[in-house]
Amino acid sequence: MTSESGGTLREVGEFALIERITAADGLNETVLLGPGDDTALIRCAPGGVLVTCDVLVEGVHFRRDWSTPVDIGRRAAAASLADVAAMGGQPTSLVVGFGAPADLPAAWALACTAGLREELALVGAVLVGGDVVEAPQVVLSVTAMGSPAPSGPVLRSGAQPGDVVALAGRVGWAAAGLQLLSRGFRSPKVLVDAHRYPVPPYGAGPAAAEAGATAMIDVSDGLVADARHVAEASGVAIELDTSGWDIPEPMQAAAAAYNIDPHDWMLDGGDDHALLATFPASARLPEPFVAIGRVVAGDPEVRVDGTARSGGGHAHFR
Repeated sequence: MTSESGGTLREVGEFALIERITAADGLNETVLLGPGDDTALIRCAPGGVLVTCDVLVEGVHFRRDWSTPVDIGRRAAAASLADVAAMGGQPTSLVVGFGAPADLPAAWALACTAGLREELALVGAVLVGGDVVEAPQVVLSVTAMGSPAPSGPVLRSGAQPGDVVALAGRVGWAAAGLQLLSRGFRSPKVLVDAHRYPVPPYGAGPAAAEAGATAMIDVSDGLVADARHVAEASGVAIELDTSGWDIPEPMQAAAAAYNIDPHDWMLDGGDDHALLATFPASARLPEPFVAIGRVVAGDPEVRVDGTARSGGGHAHFR
């Protein structure tokens, strides 16, 4: 006999685990039917439904000896919720596929779900379904849905020469935290925690859409790499100016200890899930966006302080 949250997944079993995961779920106005049937039933927004998916794999995206299950659940939810925000949308619901070894404690899986719910609560979204399977390591496949802005989704392809390039949220923090953890350190805690779970500026996405953003993207792979996606989709060049950048004190200290230029973390580090957007020069930037560059005519590329910067960011299979 196991306690309510005790035992391994093998001892608890698939369906009992699903019952425990879904027991606390509520609905919101966009969800007509939640967990319990073969599908959920979602109310379609007038402009359609935004849908995105992210897969997080143990050993690739996170380590259980570095992060708590709550951290990992928050991180998994944030990766997809930030994509909805990057389209200018409002996240509404989440579907999660969860794979794990049979000897994983059931309490770990339930704590991971609690982390998912913590992140969902920040945007008023709910968990509406998913699947549980046995796997060699922990895997989370997260599908988020959301409502687009009244003006429609903000694409990557709308940047125009003359636009201002602006950033909301922090960059480089998760990369610095990964560097610390990789070297066996657990401080500065604020940087280590940034790797464990991001703090996306969810509200900045809809605010950017309302302010007339011409293009936007979630900075998941690195600022330069994701700015390049916008440049390529829009057929423009993007110039970034780092001269006025504030280097946070914890990052300064960590960079000095390892003889690293903190700008490299900020330009190339991923997993912070900031939002990068372009706005007409006449637009008033909504908080917390800060201007960091401009869009110019030319072959698609990213220039940093006047010099073209290639590579950068994370890419699988290389």
